[in-house]
Amino acid sequence: MKEIIKQITDFLNYKIPLGGKGIDVTLKTILLLIISLVIVRIVLKYLKKLAKSKLEQEDKNKFNTIFSFTSWLTYVIVFSIALSSAGVNLSAVLVASSALLIGIGLALQTFFQDIISGVFIIVDKSVHVGDIIELDDKVGRVEEIKLRTTRAVTIDNKVLVIPNHKYLSNSLYNWTQNGTTTRENVTVGVAYGSDVALVKKLLLQAANEHPKVYQHPAPMVLFENFGDSSLDFKLIFTLNDSFQALIPKSDIRFRIDELFREHNVSIPFPQRDIHIIEKNK
Repeated sequence: MKEIIKQITDFLNYKIPLGGKGIDVTLKTILLLIISLVIVRIVLKYLKKLAKSKLEQEDKNKFNTIFSFTSWLTYVIVFSIALSSAGVNLSAVLVASSALLIGIGLALQTFFQDIISGVFIIVDKSVHVGDIIELDDKVGRVEEIKLRTTRAVTIDNKVLVIPNHKYLSNSLYNWTQNGTTTRENVTVGVAYGSDVALVKKLLLQAANEHPKVYQHPAPMVLFENFGDSSLDFKLIFTLNDSFQALIPKSDIRFRIDELFREHNVSIPFPQRDIHIIEKNK
């Protein structure tokens, strides 16, 4: 019996040299690591189930993302503690692999920026699934927020994958954070000498006739400027679906053109007078 125990002990204490002093790993260490990681997995699974049972559906999706990052970090910590407890010199391991770690760190710099940014986005609730966002002159409806990337769909039904670190380095416009309604506008210029009161009336008529334009708040017209070639007006109105705003705005422009033709209101184009001066030779 003693002989069997001795053989098992010798087997578990068999060292696997990895190179360098203090970096030898025994089979007992490997077994300890496996047992530790299995226990951590079971505990994390139980904690995840317990926490999710008390959350709303939207919060569950956010919790899954944060929990995956926390789990990964927990595994790294437990792995390091288990190695240290088994007598492995972690300092020697780090010194031996310092060049490799530096290279990996540089390569993964943006990766970790994305992860940290993803945690910030989920915690501070600056972006939700379903929000319409504008980033780098690209507009899309958020479909999924992951730890590293955010997936959005543009009006052309193209998938837009946004690295989360973009939120830290660029200005983000959330069109729908204050609600689904947004203020849109159409600009137009008319010729000098036009009846501005009539222009205002026709612009408001074009907006009020469209079925997707809200009557409260009512559309309004601003006389913006005396331009180089035209009197500039801005028609402002409210829509419920700004993601599809291109279509109502196009319809309103068609109607404005039609009304202007009916009432002989001219939309000028830029004109320049050129004076040619001939010099006597």
